Amino acid sequence: MNRKLKFAVLSMAALIGLTGCGLSPSTGTVPPAGPAEIKPLVDNAASTSVTVTSKAFTEQLLLGKITVIALEAAGYDVTDLTNVPGSQPARQLLLSGDASVLWEYTGTAWLTYLGHEKPVVGEEEQWQAVHDEDVANGIVWGNPAPLNNTYALAMNEETTKRLGITKLSELQKLDPDELTFCVDPEFNSRRDGLTPMLEHYGIDRGSEVSEDNIGLYDVGAIYQATANGACNFGEVFTTDGRIKALNLTVLEDDRKYFPSYNAAPAFNGEFLDEHPEIQQIMDQIAPLLTDQVLMELNYQVDVVGREPADVAFEWMVGEGLVSEP
Repeated sequence: MNRKLKFAVLSMAALIGLTGCGLSPSTGTVPPAGPAEIKPLVDNAASTSVTVTSKAFTEQLLLGKITVIALEAAGYDVTDLTNVPGSQPARQLLLSGDASVLWEYTGTAWLTYLGHEKPVVGEEEQWQAVHDEDVANGIVWGNPAPLNNTYALAMNEETTKRLGITKLSELQKLDPDELTFCVDPEFNSRRDGLTPMLEHYGIDRGSEVSEDNIGLYDVGAIYQATANGACNFGEVFTTDGRIKALNLTVLEDDRKYFPSYNAAPAFNGEFLDEHPEIQQIMDQIAPLLTDQVLMELNYQVDVVGREPADVAFEWMVGEGLVSEP
C-alpha cells in the first residue's frame, strides 16, 4: 500500500515514461447516478470537461470514484483517471493540468512534496499551512474532510481487555514486559518513527523497551500479527478496514505525536479559476468523510471484496448525495 511518508520520489525516468506514454482512463466504470443533494450547477456543465485522478490504493480509489460520481451527477463531462500508480505521478498530473482534482493528504503534501522535516501541530493548522504554500505551485486546496488517515498503535481484543488502556500516554505505566510492538522496518528506524514516538511518551528504547520486544513485519502483515497476539501493540493506519475486520482497538494519540493526514480535494489552480462552482460539490462531500466512514468503505473493498465504484455509489445514495436513476 502506498501511504504517507512511505511514498518515495520517483525517478525522472519513471515520470518521463509515465507522461511520454500517456495514461489511459480508468477501466473501472461507475454506476450512473441521478441528482439529489448534488444538483446540476450550470446549464452548460456537460460541455465542461473535468479529469479526476487518484492514487492506486483502496482509499484513494474510493475517494476518486466518489468524485467521479458526484461530478457526473452534477452534469459534467468527466474523465476518470483514477488508479494512478504512485503518489508523485498523481501529483504531477495535477501540476501539469492533465488532471483537475485529486484527493490529497495534508501530511503527505507538507512533508513529501513541500519538503518540510516536521509537521505542523493541529489538523486545521496543518491544512492551512499546506493551503497557503501550495498556491505558489498552482494547486488550490479545498476544505478538508474530518478523516485523518495517520499512523496509530492498535491492540487485539484480548490485550485491550487485559491491559485496560485507551491512550498512548498510558503505555508509560505498563510493565516493560508488556511493551511489545509489531512495526514495519521503515517505521522502526525513521527519525519520526518508533523511537522518537516512545521518547515523546516518556519511554526509553533500550532500558524500557528491549530490542527483543520489537518485531519487524511487512506493513500488510502487521494487522494479522497483532490480531494473533504476536505483540501487544501494532502499527496501523487509522482508516484501514482491517481494524474493523480483526476487531482491533486503536489507542488515542493524546499527546499529538503523529502528523495530521487529513484528506482534502486539491485542484489545479487554472481549472478552478475557470470553474469555481465545483468547490460547492466537494464542500458537500468533505464533511461526511470521517475516519469511521472510510474504515467501513475500505472494509467493504479490502475484506468483503467489492468494487470501489459500487461501494462509493451505495454510500453516496445512502447519504442522499446522489440518487439511483
